[in-house]
Amino acid sequence: MKVHKEVKSDIEIAQNAKILPIINIAKSIGIEKVDIEPYGHYKAKLSLDILKKLENKQNGKVILVTAVNPTPAGEGKSTVTVGLGQALARLDKKAIIAMREPSLGPTMGVKGGATGGGYSQVIPMEDINLHFTGDIHAITTANNALSAMIDNHIYQGNELEIDVRRIVWKRVVDLNDRALRNVIIGLGGAVQGVPREDGFDITVASEIMAIFCLASDLQNLKHRLSKIVVGYNFKKEPITVGDLGVEGSLTLLLKDAIKPNLVQTLEHTPAIIHGGPFANIAHGCNSVLATKMAAKLGDYVVTEAGFGADLGAEKFLNIKTQSAEIHPSAVVIVATIRALKMHGGVEKQELNTENVNALTSGLKNLQKHIETIEEFGIPFVVAINRFITDTDSEVMAIKKWCEERKYPVALTEVWEKGGEGGIDLAQKLLNVIEHEKNTFKPLYKNKQVIEEKIETIARKVYGASGVEFSSKAKKQLVEIEANGWGELPICMAKTQYSLSDNPKLLGRPENFTITIRELRPKIGAGFIVALTGDVMTMPGLPKVPAALKMDVDLSGQAVGLF
Repeated sequence: MKVHKEVKSDIEIAQNAKILPIINIAKSIGIEKVDIEPYGHYKAKLSLDILKKLENKQNGKVILVTAVNPTPAGEGKSTVTVGLGQALARLDKKAIIAMREPSLGPTMGVKGGATGGGYSQVIPMEDINLHFTGDIHAITTANNALSAMIDNHIYQGNELEIDVRRIVWKRVVDLNDRALRNVIIGLGGAVQGVPREDGFDITVASEIMAIFCLASDLQNLKHRLSKIVVGYNFKKEPITVGDLGVEGSLTLLLKDAIKPNLVQTLEHTPAIIHGGPFANIAHGCNSVLATKMAAKLGDYVVTEAGFGADLGAEKFLNIKTQSAEIHPSAVVIVATIRALKMHGGVEKQELNTENVNALTSGLKNLQKHIETIEEFGIPFVVAINRFITDTDSEVMAIKKWCEERKYPVALTEVWEKGGEGGIDLAQKLLNVIEHEKNTFKPLYKNKQVIEEKIETIARKVYGASGVEFSSKAKKQLVEIEANGWGELPICMAKTQYSLSDNPKLLGRPENFTITIRELRPKIGAGFIVALTGDVMTMPGLPKVPAALKMDVDLSGQAVGLF
């Protein structure tokens, strides 16, 4: 086993880093002073005018970072994304990183933050992991302003004859709070509103977040907001934001938030961080505007999509590429020996013990994700994200497995070594972009019927033997087709831990069926959400939340973020 020196915690590394004024970072990629709006010294909003000025410039190459199915052992996908961007910069490539904004739900719950780790982080990490530039708060406000408008419309006479039993719009909060999943509002008498059932989702599951991340400009944002279906009238006809006439006020609340955010890595590589939908209950990608802006400003864009290739990558490649008119150049599939051992049957507490047999068994999970990316026709590289407990025998086992199958593979040590630890990955990636055939195309055509699209995802991406629709979902299929929404793409809501809809089935399960319990039309976002298994749109906190370790020291610095 390699001997590693003891390193500082992520937050200690970030707080001790040399950070450049954000004006300098903007200047390094050709952004004019007039197009940057500083939020303090080290973060800024970017004007949408940049896209207009660069509309005739050729796009840079977009690289998607995905992973095997996540486990509690951690995969380090964000760390590899940051480290790869830093490595490309070390190779004198004009690289820009495009990532999602962390939600306070997982930050205060399990993850503790989502800005990378070790010597491959985006900074200022405390700001990014907490309130950042206020984008998620603006989305929360817009979502709940719409809720207030709906209830006020009903209270003031209900001109649209909204059926309170069929309101589908929920309130949101950017925290994990299971107690708010189902609530009763309007209690207390006639002047307090009309009593009805309601509920809360986490903000990153809001359709406004999805719209925010798929909108191409401010006017497109307003148009998409107007199409949101908030409920149905007594004739079971859809009622939209446009019917309520509030799309303008919602757009006003989001007019600053829609501008992408510029920060930097520990090695001063530019990073655009914007938008944050979850990948297990939404489409899991940063904003189209951020990715397109990065592609205009840089020659290489390193971006990521949430969780494994069965979730974020599938949605990036089937949904986002069409909205953003992006043709991805390559994919990085992140795998850790720790995660693969868990997929091979090892318990979390035993992961520090060498177990090549379990690792070999767990490689079947990686195999399925490789096959998925091959289905899309995109060249790829497997990145072995090395942890300090990984042994040389385990590293050699996974490298040998990849080499026997002629899968490009790179040992990646960006957590410990920063960009230097990603040079091999960057070089192999540049090689496959240059020499491997790219025949990218989505897995289904939007004009296919909804059942066929869902079946395609279930069989080709998850490896399922079939799909079952609940009686509720079957009724919704009829309603969706009757309303003319059948040609929208599908956004699957599924557990991230398994290729199936059962989080306990690790590895590569076989002979399983995906159960669609409910279909939720998100017309503003432009897709149909298919809820599978027991997936929740409002998570709960774990028994020991990460928040219990967080504090502020006497100098006002954050403590306990990781």
